Amino acid sequence: MNGFPLPANYQARTRRQTIRLALLRFSGRLYRRHAAQPVPPRKILLIRPDHLGDLLFLTPALRALREALPQAQITLLVGPWGHDVLRNNPYADEIRICPFPGFERQPKSGLLAPYRLLYQVAGDLRPQGYDTAVTLRYDHWWGAWLAAAAGIPRRIGYLWPETEPFLTEGLPYFPHHHEVEQNGRLLARLVPNTELRLGPLYFAVQPEERAWARSWLAQHEIDPGRPLVAIHPGAGAEVKQWPTAAWATVATGLIASHQAQIVLTGSAAERSLTTAIASAVAQPVFDMAGQTTLGQLAALQERCALVLGSDSGPLHLAVAMGTPTVHLHGPVSAERFGPWGQPGRHIVIASEWTCAPCHRLDWPPATLAQHRCMAAIAPERVLLAARRLLRDHFQPQPGPALDRGPAASQLTPGA
Repeated sequence: MNGFPLPANYQARTRRQTIRLALLRFSGRLYRRHAAQPVPPRKILLIRPDHLGDLLFLTPALRALREALPQAQITLLVGPWGHDVLRNNPYADEIRICPFPGFERQPKSGLLAPYRLLYQVAGDLRPQGYDTAVTLRYDHWWGAWLAAAAGIPRRIGYLWPETEPFLTEGLPYFPHHHEVEQNGRLLARLVPNTELRLGPLYFAVQPEERAWARSWLAQHEIDPGRPLVAIHPGAGAEVKQWPTAAWATVATGLIASHQAQIVLTGSAAERSLTTAIASAVAQPVFDMAGQTTLGQLAALQERCALVLGSDSGPLHLAVAMGTPTVHLHGPVSAERFGPWGQPGRHIVIASEWTCAPCHRLDWPPATLAQHRCMAAIAPERVLLAARRLLRDHFQPQPGPALDRGPAASQLTPGA
């Protein structure tokens, strides 16, 4: 089986990309490349620069690694945006923060700034004595270089052209495997001849966050006899968003067929999006955009009968909470980035455009009207999926809202 293919335009690199690749290959020669002996590692650094969804995708392999190497010290190196995703995770010993260049979702601070930061962070990591580093994103050459600059002797990652110069061990990236499985394959390298069992996604909800959700249900007089349905319309890229009118149609349809209680969720920056949807629905809905922490959002999703949304991290958070979900996919493959959860509780609705998925999210704003694969998804398809999940999984409860307790993925370690 072949690994990740080079992109179609790989040979047509820009001059800047060509120069960068040459410099990366030259820089890689400065570091020791002899593979370390495959003995059980004692101090491991896992490098994952990404955001909510990709970090949740790491948690099944992280748990499996902890079970396989109970005595090892496991440190996660994540962005500031990732701390709350993995905080209180029982399968890691430490979380270290790095503002990874290119992942801040802010304007760039200068051509040399990423390299200055690299050597600064490498200097902080070097005294820690890590014997093994794993760069978990397939194309993250900055993280692979960081591990080499920090003097970590064993460096594992994917054989991507920009990343390979800094690795001591490389694996192919298989484009038709789910990201959870990709993470499992890399971490399995640390425990030869041991199968890593990949369980559910994990997110640690705190008691005070569940208390907040109970209070919210009581304050808004949520009827446990009617389904509470969350719609998360936002996504990390505008090209992944479904039209507001379509979400309004789905909300209206679920109110009509199931007397659903609709809550809209999102960040403060997505408030204009949720406001537009709320104003297009004839019946009142709850607009909670910008009003929850990540943990509160998870606790609220845990109390929902159903969560719907475009392909995004908060949809994977709902999966981690054990709540049924409907995921809308257009430019990004559900094969690689779809829900990782119990079959039958999660439905993917993919665009039928022949060019989808293209895996390109950075279309210029002026061209977005030409890339409307998400708009091609009919509301009737989403309504059909939502009604099916409510039919199969929603059980009305009489009286005041009851505490369902932690989802299956929230059981204490070893339970």
